[in-house]
Amino acid sequence: MAIQENGNGGVMKYRRMDSDGMEEDAGVLCEEKRNESSRKYVLVCAIFASLNSVLLGYDVGVMSGAIIFIQQDLKITEVQEEVLVGILSIVSLLGSLAGGKMSDAIGRKWTMAFAAILFQSGALIMSLAPDFKVLMIGRFLAGIGIGFGIMIAPVYIAEISPAVARGSFTSFPEIFINLGILLGYVSNYVFSGLSPHINWRIMLGVGILPSVFIGIALFVIPESPRWLVMKNRIDEARLVLLKTNEDANEVEERLAEIQQAAGHVNAEKYEEKAVWRELLNPSPGVRRMLITGCGIQCFQQVTGIDATVYYSPTIFKDAGIKGNTQLLAATVAVGFTKTIFILIAIILIDKVGRKPLLYVSTIGMTTCLFCLGFTLSLMGNGSVGIKLAILCVCGNVAFFSMGIGPICWVLTSEIFPLRLRAQASALGAVGSRVSSGVVAMSFLSISRMITVGGTFFVFADISALSVAFVHNCVPETKGKSLEEIEMLFQNDRPPQHGGELELEDVKNLMQTQRKGHIIS
Repeated sequence: MAIQENGNGGVMKYRRMDSDGMEEDAGVLCEEKRNESSRKYVLVCAIFASLNSVLLGYDVGVMSGAIIFIQQDLKITEVQEEVLVGILSIVSLLGSLAGGKMSDAIGRKWTMAFAAILFQSGALIMSLAPDFKVLMIGRFLAGIGIGFGIMIAPVYIAEISPAVARGSFTSFPEIFINLGILLGYVSNYVFSGLSPHINWRIMLGVGILPSVFIGIALFVIPESPRWLVMKNRIDEARLVLLKTNEDANEVEERLAEIQQAAGHVNAEKYEEKAVWRELLNPSPGVRRMLITGCGIQCFQQVTGIDATVYYSPTIFKDAGIKGNTQLLAATVAVGFTKTIFILIAIILIDKVGRKPLLYVSTIGMTTCLFCLGFTLSLMGNGSVGIKLAILCVCGNVAFFSMGIGPICWVLTSEIFPLRLRAQASALGAVGSRVSSGVVAMSFLSISRMITVGGTFFVFADISALSVAFVHNCVPETKGKSLEEIEMLFQNDRPPQHGGELELEDVKNLMQTQRKGHIIS
């Protein structure tokens, strides 16, 4: 039996309505349901894996306002203020360094759980601290926990996501950092009316709440299939891949690729010392990976984003805004902007690619930082200067959020081979945290020497250098599997035009893609 249908251009088409045709339609419907279920599952895993990032963002946001009241309550000096703000980034590198080893030993999932426990402990101590010394102890614990969390989340998401959507999913930690910053700003504004002895304690204590949901996540998210393969738990890895890949036909192919990569690890017995030996004495390909991964991490921070976020009340005060409530209200606008514009990166990162967004981001940040320096230096404290300062700060965080902010973590989780991924990502996170700590701990002192406006002229110059770095050192990784990305760096010659594939690699990738189309 057949039903006549109108096709394109008036062509008449016939569709079979016998049992075979019905079975085919049922199969298509079943496949669509499977694809939708797979996407939802990966989405849930990415969200839960990113919850630790909320803790980092909340701490960054809330400390910008809490420090005002900590000064009043504990009578700390300006140097102590810089140390308190910046020390979290410095000590978090300890967590990032240890996170690579721990995630290889106990798994990605349980490393995230350990990070949450450490942060909870630190946040509780900070909220009850009677003096500066105890406050610093809590800050130290929270920083180590954050170091674990920010290192492992992008690695886990990259390893569990299908290649076609890996960029979007791996951007989730940055989304949640921005959400945490916004929540921190809102917390500052909401509790600012309380007594200075109480309000900052509540502000810091609220940071415990997001980590409670991480306990729930342990019952939902699976272990990374690549880590399972490394531990020779092949059947478990296959089950995870069946849940996270839309095309069931590709599961065995993907599993074979992972086994081949992991087999190289096991065959050569890559122990911890061997991994660090390769990172410290790298081959040309690994050296290019390290330059790209660590370089983009450092540029993300040395362009001054944490100074902008931590000290936004100081910036707005220098622009002419008076009163703590007005200062904190202005920071809420910054938080909303930073959170909203991260959505642009999520939508476009797997469509237009990483590199175009990085160009827009770094060029836009350079422009906004220069204009902010000009405004603070020459526009005075009038209403026009205040509006321009708020606009420039919001513009800077907007360009950051739609480019280098999330893409930085995407790249560092993509470009390293399996045997080095955890430790190399930890090394990149160390570069980010050290850069962040140096900026946060020196901003007030430098701004006293060359003014706040002059400091942002320096940030603008550094941001201009980041544009050149993106052009020369960052390859395009959109749509490529983790194993294919490794090929980008393994040529004898450096990647041309910022990391384009050599002709032979293009041929190999085209053959791989043809096989994939034939299978699907």
